[in-house]
Amino acid sequence: MSPRQFALCGAAALSLALAAPCAAHDKGAHDGHGAAAVKPAAGVRLRLADTPLVDQDGREVRLRSELLGKRVAVVNFVYTTCTTVCPVASATLAQLQRRLGDRAGERVLLVSITVDPLRDTPARLREYAARHEAGPGWRWLTGRKADVDAALKAFGAYTPNPEDHPNMTLVGDAESGQWTRLYGFTGVDELLAQVERALGVPVARRSH
Repeated sequence: MSPRQFALCGAAALSLALAAPCAAHDKGAHDGHGAAAVKPAAGVRLRLADTPLVDQDGREVRLRSELLGKRVAVVNFVYTTCTTVCPVASATLAQLQRRLGDRAGERVLLVSITVDPLRDTPARLREYAARHEAGPGWRWLTGRKADVDAALKAFGAYTPNPEDHPNMTLVGDAESGQWTRLYGFTGVDELLAQVERALGVPVARRSH
């Protein structure tokens, strides 16, 4: 499947997900946060540790100091064998990446953290990222299970079973510790609005 075909499939899946309630996986709806259970955005304060993780290119990075730094970050949680919610969430971040333009990576960092580090190796994440045409401003993280679990717990996204992880995106920055949690299928316009609020200035014109 070509990147264009994959993006079209993601867009179609997103339309279906928003049009009617659906299960996130065969076993359930990602901890209840599926399309039928969208919650309002919630402001939270997070204290992130400098956890060592590994990106899609096999490079070890420290979460707070080396990766996030002072940039605004958009963080979501996926695993590569997911066939429903995660591809839609990744397609949305791909749209956001295009809307941000060269600001992606410069002032705003997109981060996808696996919830299945035992199977999601850097190579698998790199292949998955390529399907979504991820640029250098979009990092995909795995690592030792204990380290990944620690990062997930810090973000409030940990679950013992990857299929039960919350369908959630966070926007904020590690320096201030101020984050906004968005549950369910958050659209690109809402994500961009949250990024603009975090930056304090407009990032890009909204287009449809």
